[in-house]
Amino acid sequence: MNKCVGRVFSGSELELVRQVVADYSSLSRQELSLTVCELLDWKRPNGRLKAQECRGWLERLEEQGWISLPPVRLCGPQGPHRVVARDVADEEREVELAAAALEPLRLDVVHGGEVGARWRQWLEHHHYLGYRVPVGANLRYLVRSAGGEALACLLWSSPAWKMAARDSWIGWRTPQREQNLQYIVNNSRFLILPWVRVKGLGSKILSRCARQLGRDWEQQYGYRPLLLETLVDGERFRGTIYRAANWKWVGQTQGRGRMDCDHLAGRSRKDIYVYPLCRRVQQRLQRMTAPGAVAPSEAEEDSAGQNKPDSLCFNG
Repeated sequence: MNKCVGRVFSGSELELVRQVVADYSSLSRQELSLTVCELLDWKRPNGRLKAQECRGWLERLEEQGWISLPPVRLCGPQGPHRVVARDVADEEREVELAAAALEPLRLDVVHGGEVGARWRQWLEHHHYLGYRVPVGANLRYLVRSAGGEALACLLWSSPAWKMAARDSWIGWRTPQREQNLQYIVNNSRFLILPWVRVKGLGSKILSRCARQLGRDWEQQYGYRPLLLETLVDGERFRGTIYRAANWKWVGQTQGRGRMDCDHLAGRSRKDIYVYPLCRRVQQRLQRMTAPGAVAPSEAEEDSAGQNKPDSLCFNG
């Protein structure tokens, strides 16, 4: 287990982690995660330590028998966990309008507080997958109408580590994928609230999000993503809103889950859709460049392309 969220660890780095965990067993898991991040210089492009990703990696190392972590200290919610749904009364009035009557749509980034609590409750109560606190980089949106009515919830998070169909479409080799995976963002939850019945709303939200997400992600994490992806359960959905928003179907998963590096899980196969946020996205994802190191001419091209997301061409 020497790979995690776009980073490959050398044998000497793994040995350093083993030594740190053994020498500082009195530290909490969170303190160990911060210490390991500092020692390995594991940071986001904006300089923040990747403590969440590191903790998840350390716990997987423990599962593999590489290290032995201290017991979890019960001082509050830790790591990925399900949100316990409270009773959510659907007191919201039904919305049955033409999509044009709701514009301009607002995509508000959700942080915490009362809005964040309601956003989580809606997903847990109404999305068939429920809600799990994401590990790593993520953005949450609450979509509102021009009049302020809540319409939909979206969660964007880290991409799948490896998917044969997606990786074949990009055409990158393993070192390129490990270096540039952070440039992909996964639409892991999309919920149009059940009392909202507006034809064509889903594709409008996706198109608007494609224009806005790059800027919001850069503000939060210090770099712009190049490609969006999502997984659609074909037994439940046909992917209509993604197709209508010009997302491209590139194949299916092999049924092992988004982060299954060890070929252990057995799950249903999912349809994979992608949406480029720049021109020549496959060529750019094949380049060995760290996040944030985008050439000025390419950045200008991206800016021009993001103003017209529906005009992007797919290669391959």
